[in-house]
This record gives sequence, structure tokens and C-alpha cells, in this order.
Amino acid sequence: MSILNKIRISGICCLTVFSAAAFSVTPVQAADELNALVWCDHTDPALIQPFEEKHGVRVNLKEYEGTGTALAIVEQSQPGDWDVFVIDGVDVPRVVDAGLLAELPANELPLDDVFEQVQMRDVTMRDGKMYAIMEKFGYNVVSYNKTKVDPADMRDLNTLWSDKYKGRIAVYDYYIPLMDLVALKMGMKPSDITADVLPKMKEALFQLKENSVMVGEVVSSTTALATGEADILIGGGEWAVAVMQSENPDLDWVLPDQGGILWSQSLAVFADSKRKDLALEFVKYVMSPEGQARLATSSCFWGMPANRKAGDVLTAEQKQALRWDEQATFLKNSHRYFIPDADLDAKMLDTWTEFLQH
Repeated sequence: MSILNKIRISGICCLTVFSAAAFSVTPVQAADELNALVWCDHTDPALIQPFEEKHGVRVNLKEYEGTGTALAIVEQSQPGDWDVFVIDGVDVPRVVDAGLLAELPANELPLDDVFEQVQMRDVTMRDGKMYAIMEKFGYNVVSYNKTKVDPADMRDLNTLWSDKYKGRIAVYDYYIPLMDLVALKMGMKPSDITADVLPKMKEALFQLKENSVMVGEVVSSTTALATGEADILIGGGEWAVAVMQSENPDLDWVLPDQGGILWSQSLAVFADSKRKDLALEFVKYVMSPEGQARLATSSCFWGMPANRKAGDVLTAEQKQALRWDEQATFLKNSHRYFIPDADLDAKMLDTWTEFLQH
């Protein structure tokens, strides 16, 4: 995912691994409650409380990581238990195919206010019907400590493969965006990745490993940057540093000239929700300029609000941290996650495993 979504729907093992946990979190629906499966950025009271107070309801939140995990929870719940679903943008079509999402009234949502490149109607719509709306996005690019490196160097991916910062680089451990970045470094688009180019990609990954001090998931890789164990995090972005910049303003991020990898998350309503009207009101609230500004600056992780009108609510400092004024260029030079077919996916995973073991 995206950033917090390493386990994609294809990871069917999740349906078994998380079944016991799913039984324990099945909610009991009350008339004045709304139940939502969400990412951690939606658990910030600053986002949820205004909606609860306005509608006189309680929003019950179940945080998860990985769409496979969410589907396991839904599988072990009763129909109608869940109302709202925050889902990785790339997984929306598969969840639509599974019949889990309700149609959304496109004319009641601010779709035209969403950044054009993030509307992704090919993902959120099917046969003219809308099933989800993109709510937040960002980039897997390069985060760094600007007092320890030359910020100009961070705009060129090739610098990370040179000896200049050898032993000072942390690598985010998620093969899809990292191999997509390697493709950009090699002068390809992520969609150009084939089995034939994997040997050369493996060579590039091995070279990156020689320059790195560690490879880690979200917490360990961002911690390495925050503590000074590493000065650069490849695969990072606003999500990795923006929430820490108030305490450490030396942390920054940038989209390299070769491009970056765009992650996105969407908001949807479950097809069997018994509270569809209230669920839709929640979607409308989150997509409002005020809701978007609160979501963008959540205490868990920051990201760009999909609704450009959130810019009227965000402070100048918050917009600077999100690189608001550079979004037109960033969006133009970014690529969506490349989702390979099952055969190529397995080969990419094998290549990544070799990289980790190198």
C-alpha cells in the first residue's frame, strides 16, 4: 500500500491467520453507533469527535493493516456489522467484484474537488456507478535529514546508488513501491517491469543493499531516520516525516526528478450496512474541507488530502510540510503502484527475498 498495506487481497493466508481475532472484534450494532474498519489515521479524536458531536452518535473504530486482514474480519462478522471501510486504493476493484461495497451517490460527493490525478474513476467506478472515493494520498519517495545530506542530491535517485551516502541509507521493506522506484532509477516506468528485467533489477537492489544500513518496515525504518541511525529513507515520504517535523524540523522529503510512486487510500460504505444513511454522512464529513484537513494531519501519519479545498483550512506550516505548492509537479511525475499478475508477483517476491538475504 500502499504504506500500511503490505498484505494485499491476494494474500489469502490472512483469512486463516486472523480468523480468531476477527471473532473477538465483531461489534454489536446500536441505533446510535457507526462501525468502521479503518487505518490508524482515522483513529485520531480530532477527526472523529466533530462528527460524533454533530450527529449525536458514537463511531466505533477497528484499526487494521492490510486488506487481507480486513476481509478476514468481515468474513467472521455478521452481515451488517460494519458500515464504513477505509481501503487501499489499488484494492477497490477486487472488493467491488466481491460484492462488498454499496453504490455511492456521486452527485452528493465532492468528486470534482478531488485532485484530477487522484480521482481514479477507473478504480472507484464500475459500469457508471461509484463505489468508493479517494480520500488521501501521498508518495513513496525519499525522506532525509537535511542537516546530514545535501537536499539537492535527494532529487536524483542515482545518488543513493553512489558511494556518497554509503552506510547512511534505510530501505523501506515493501517490495512493490521499492521495486517500482528501482525501475524509475533504471529509466523505466513501473509498468515496464517484466520477468526479463528482474535480473538487472536484482543487481540494482544488491547495489542499494551495499549502501544501506538497514531494511525495515514502517516503524523501524522511520525510527532509524528519526534517531540518526540513518540519514536517508528510500521509500519514505510525507507519511514518514511530516508528523515528526514539529519536534525535528530537520526531517524532510522530496519526490526525485526521476519520479515517485503514488499511494492512495479510499473511503467506502459496506453493501450490507444497516446504517447506510449515517455511513454516507460520515463519508461526506471526511471528504469535506474540514474533515480532509484533519485527516491529512492525523497524529498517526500525514498525507495529502484528496480534496484540494482542504488547502483553505490547512495552515501555512502544514501545507509546507506536505509540499502543497509542488503537488502539480509531483502528481505529474508520479506513478501508481504497479500490481503484477500472480506469476510476475511471485517472481518479484523471490527477487525481493534474495535482496533481503543478500
